[in-house]
Amino acid sequence: MNKSLLIISRQAPWSGPGAREALDIALAGGAFDLPIGMLFLDDGVFQLCAGQQPSRLQQKDLGANLQALPMFGVENLYASQRSLVERGLGDSELNLAIERLDDNALTALLNRYDQVITL
Repeated sequence: MNKSLLIISRQAPWSGPGAREALDIALAGGAFDLPIGMLFLDDGVFQLCAGQQPSRLQQKDLGANLQALPMFGVENLYASQRSLVERGLGDSELNLAIERLDDNALTALLNRYDQVITL
């Protein structure tokens, strides 16, 4: 039986390699049918914003990878309600369907997964 894996992405999309690495791990694990969830926390919630312009920073767009997550079996996508509110992000700014979790629900989520990776 495969162990479940929760990937916590805490970095803004262009602040370093963490956001891309988290997505790569999720996509690779999903391709191998691992039970994977992904949590966007702190500045990681900025990855969910629509209308990013990565070409200005000579970067590749993460949006396509995010949209591919459900196609790779990564359907459990979560975001911290507190992180979204602190950064002024509402549903209209997000380009991906996620489940918003309060602090109590975040604790319960962490306890549901066998392994947790934070990037």
